[in-house]
Amino acid sequence: MLRIIWVVSIHLRNFMRRHMPTNILLDAIRTRRGLKWGVPAMLLAIPYLLAASVCTALIDGGASRWLYVLALVCIWNALKFVVIGPICIGLLVQTRAAEYRDSHRSQPQNTSAWG
Repeated sequence: MLRIIWVVSIHLRNFMRRHMPTNILLDAIRTRRGLKWGVPAMLLAIPYLLAASVCTALIDGGASRWLYVLALVCIWNALKFVVIGPICIGLLVQTRAAEYRDSHRSQPQNTSAWG
């Protein structure tokens, strides 16, 4: 039984990684070229939180309680976008430091007294 749950969770994760728009966008942001978009991507959390707020307001107004699932998904996506900003800043600093070290290692050192 545990093996079946494990296999289903692996396939579900792979499906979500490939086909869900927020996961595709987050994967693009985590690339070297996309790291600069991490902080602006945090602004995408605002529409998700607004959608979650609308869903809960509809539920309070008498709509189906199944909208809680949609609200939960919206909140989860908002949290993903809020977290990616600081992570991208750290990764960008780390990547730039590594690039700086590599560029200075490849330059020949002038050790002569006249140079």
